[in-house]
Amino acid sequence: MVAQEIKIINEKGLHARAAAKLVNLASKYQSRIHLRKDSQISNAKSILGILILAACKGDVLELNVNGADEEEALVAIINLFNSKFQEEE
Repeated sequence: MVAQEIKIINEKGLHARAAAKLVNLASKYQSRIHLRKDSQISNAKSILGILILAACKGDVLELNVNGADEEEALVAIINLFNSKFQEEE
């Protein structure tokens, strides 16, 4: 298992469009991928689970990835967050 903290840097946080991009990316990997905000843990392959986190700009999430392709998945998801979900603000 690999884990890393990720800070949300895009203005709108993990809104529906960003959550959909995350789910699409996470679903490409075999690994189990979870996001944690405070005491809430959500499956990163579930749009509802991500939206329930209600993560806003400045929030720090813990990303946990466990499986055969965990390193690749971790890097890809971090890159998505760092790219501000490829959205113009």
